[in-house]
Amino acid sequence: MLFEVSHADGMYIYDTQGKAYLDLNSGISVSSLGHRNPKVVAAIKRQLDKHMHTMVYGEHIQTPQVSFAERLTKHLHESLNNIYYVMTGSECIEVAMKLAKKHTGRYEIISGTNAYHGSTQGAEALRSDTDFTSHFLPGIPGIRHIQFNDNADLLKITEKTAAVIIEPVQAEGGVILPAADYLFDLRLRCSRTGTLLILDEIQTGFGRTGFLFAHQKYNIVPDVLLIAKSMGAGMPIGGVVSSKEILGSLIKNPALGHITTFGGHPVCLAAADAGLELLLENKIYDSVLEKEKKFHRNLKHEIIKEVRSSGLMMAVELTKRKYLKHVVEYTIKSGALIDYFLFNDRSFRLAPPLIISDAEIEEACRILLESMDYAKSQYN
Repeated sequence: MLFEVSHADGMYIYDTQGKAYLDLNSGISVSSLGHRNPKVVAAIKRQLDKHMHTMVYGEHIQTPQVSFAERLTKHLHESLNNIYYVMTGSECIEVAMKLAKKHTGRYEIISGTNAYHGSTQGAEALRSDTDFTSHFLPGIPGIRHIQFNDNADLLKITEKTAAVIIEPVQAEGGVILPAADYLFDLRLRCSRTGTLLILDEIQTGFGRTGFLFAHQKYNIVPDVLLIAKSMGAGMPIGGVVSSKEILGSLIKNPALGHITTFGGHPVCLAAADAGLELLLENKIYDSVLEKEKKFHRNLKHEIIKEVRSSGLMMAVELTKRKYLKHVVEYTIKSGALIDYFLFNDRSFRLAPPLIISDAEIEEACRILLESMDYAKSQYN
C-alpha cells in the first residue's frame, strides 16, 4: 500500500491526508529512537551552523567523528577500539571483505545461507539464493556458505578462510536466533583457523535485541563489528569497528585501501552521537526485553504458528502462507506499518522504535489481531 508522507514524529508517520500510521517497522530497524527525536534534530542543526563536508582522508579532525568513536568504544570490548566510517551497511560489507583479504592474505569468505548483507556486488555475492544472484553473474570468487545453527558445518571454516561474515540473529530469514552454543563454537572455530569473525550487526545493533549489541547478549566478541541503520538515528551512516591492528591493514600496501567520500559526514555523525548519548543516558534499551514479553503475551491467535524474537526484532509466523498478504495489507490500511521478510514467506516483521509505549504495544496488537481475523475470514 502506497501513501505520500507528509511528516513523521515519534512513533507515527503521517500521510498528506492527515492519517497517522503507527510505525512498527522503523524503516527496517533504522528509526530506533522514533522519528525526529528533538535531541537528535538539535544536534543536526548545531552541526549545520558549524560546517558540513570538508575533507575525507583524515587531514581534518572533525569533532563529531571523534566524539562518537570515544562514546561507542567505551561500551565495547577493548579489542574493538577503532572505527572506520562509511555511509551504508552495504559499504560496511565491502570494507569488511577487503579488510579480511588484506589482513589474512586469504580470499575465501564464508557467509550463512538465507542471510542478507546488502545490495552492492560484494554484498550480494554473499547471498545463497541463486535465483537472485544468477542474474548478476559472474560474481566474486571464493564465496562459500554454511547453514546457520549447524555446528557440523563449522568444519567448512579452514586455514584457507579469510573471514566468516554472519549475523548473530538472522534477520531476513525471519528472525532466526542462534542455538545455545552455536556462536561460541563459531568463535572458537574462527580462532583455531586464524579466520576473522565478522559480525553483521547492522540490524541488531544499538539496543534492538535488548543489549547495546547482540554479540554482548550472546557472550562472544567478534574480530570485526559492522554497524549502520539505527546508528545514525535517522541519518545515513555506517561503521566498521575493529582493533587498530586489523583496521590498520588498509592503511598501506596499498595506501588508502578503501576510499569513501562521504564516510564520517559530520552532520550524520552529530546525529549518531546525539542518538547514542540518548540511548545510553536514558537506558532506553533496558526496557526492550519487557516490551518483547508484552508483545508475546498479546499476540495470541489461531493463525499464529510462532513468534520468534530477540528483543524488539520480531517475526510472527502464520500457519498458512496465504494469510500473510491479507494480514500485511489490512494492518497498513488500519494504521500500523509492518513489512515482509526476504527469505520467509510465512512471517511478517515487527521492529518498532525502541521508545514504543505499553499503550502503543496494546494498540499495535489490537490492530494485528483484527488483521488476522480478517485474513482467516477470507478463507471460511
